Amino acid sequence: MKRTIAAIAGVAAAALALTACSGGSDTSAPSEDGGAPVTQELKIGNFLDLTSWDTAVADIGFNGPYLSAVYDPLIALDGEGAPQPALATDWELSDDSLTVTLELRDDAVFSNGEKLDAAAVVANLEYLKDGAISREAYLSVDRFEAVDDDTVAIHLNERDDRLLYFMGLGRSYMAAPEAIAAGTLADAPVGSGPYTLSDATVPGAEYHFDKVEGHWADADFPFPKVIVYPILDPSARNNAMEAGQTNVTFADATTIEMAAQHGWNVVDKVAAWVGLRINDHTGDQLAPLGDVRVRQALNYAFDGEAILENIASGSGVYTNQFFAAGFPGHDPALDGRYAHNIERAKELMAEAGYADGFDITMPVAGPFLTWQPTVDQVFQELGIRVTWDEFQMPDYQANAPSYPMYIVSLAVDAEPVATIARQLTVPQWYMPEPDISEFPDLQAQIDASLAAPRGDEQVAEIKKLNGMLTEQAWHVVWYQSKNTFVSTSDIEVTPVTGMMFPTLRHIQPAG
Repeated sequence: MKRTIAAIAGVAAAALALTACSGGSDTSAPSEDGGAPVTQELKIGNFLDLTSWDTAVADIGFNGPYLSAVYDPLIALDGEGAPQPALATDWELSDDSLTVTLELRDDAVFSNGEKLDAAAVVANLEYLKDGAISREAYLSVDRFEAVDDDTVAIHLNERDDRLLYFMGLGRSYMAAPEAIAAGTLADAPVGSGPYTLSDATVPGAEYHFDKVEGHWADADFPFPKVIVYPILDPSARNNAMEAGQTNVTFADATTIEMAAQHGWNVVDKVAAWVGLRINDHTGDQLAPLGDVRVRQALNYAFDGEAILENIASGSGVYTNQFFAAGFPGHDPALDGRYAHNIERAKELMAEAGYADGFDITMPVAGPFLTWQPTVDQVFQELGIRVTWDEFQMPDYQANAPSYPMYIVSLAVDAEPVATIARQLTVPQWYMPEPDISEFPDLQAQIDASLAAPRGDEQVAEIKKLNGMLTEQAWHVVWYQSKNTFVSTSDIEVTPVTGMMFPTLRHIQPAG
């Protein structure tokens, strides 16, 4: 099943399209009080192109700037991942935790003239609940109810502490009901957002947004005009930033060096865990992985600190956990559990009966080639004989989960209950058949974590779960990477763990 990795399409096209834009124009205007000029255009260099305007298939990985321009969410997140009011001004949880009641604004209007009221919100929520991607937020929902014009009740089948977080993460964007019914959202957004898509837009090259006068959250979106450029190639993004064609960009090590020279702002936050994902803890596909000593050996064998420093240029946090560093559930005391020790790794392999290693086939695609030589080297030291099946990235996502183990960079979440869902219990593209239920002790601790009273007691139970997973060497986590954003000195960006690119709410004038 050997395949050839194709070159990434669209890089040259994006770079050429961007080069054609004017980068030297003055995009600021004097402030009313005679102070520093107000930036008139927010110009964002994103790392991927938009694939759809449909709120039900929105990828929260990168499309925050695109979708937050044209759609309002019911709930937003702050920089620490905590739910904040948006179209829903307030919410209340019933004593039995089975009903969430949302109070709605009465001054939001869709760009086609439809009013946003409870009926419109229910129509949207039902649409999102059935969405191919958005449905993950509503797995515990029984039904939605329009209590009155300004009140919506969400009735749950069971307590679900993930709901508000997922809604704020990008699963509660509201679209005009007429557009939902017409099935036209994928190509033409119709929302109540702070901007509308301009005719100056060139799909695939540059997306222009014009500000809506009198928008209910006008103060939260101060830039009169927003342009988002999808630029796949890092060098092209850096050139655009240096030329003034963008004033906010997704950054790499080179961008950070440029920022020091130009006096630009640099911010970052943990975004993903990097390492080997094990999908076969029972050993049904590959017997060695069913032995905890082999999994522990793999954790000891990889030098995560060195990989972070040498491959990721230090942009991240050394940890062997997948609960987000710096957030509830993560336990810094566990980070020394698998300090690099190749001799201990070999001892464990021998104890498990694999002193001479074993054979494994693993998939690989373009984005993971950076780490492939490290895997080859470590496996060779352990006597593990690896055969690589090469895929293009879309095929990698479709095929990797069928392998017992593979290289990943998977997003982490600020909310630990969401981490339990996405990493352990709820089917995902990378985990179509979770096997955690095959381990009664772990499943019991998950149940205890989800049932615990919210707050410190729940965090303590989740930390206990994290310790058990670490001891079981559930995955081979090398480190958690950071997403870095660079902006000109007059703009501040607030990264949000869980969002690969923050929304427009998180990009503001400096000061």
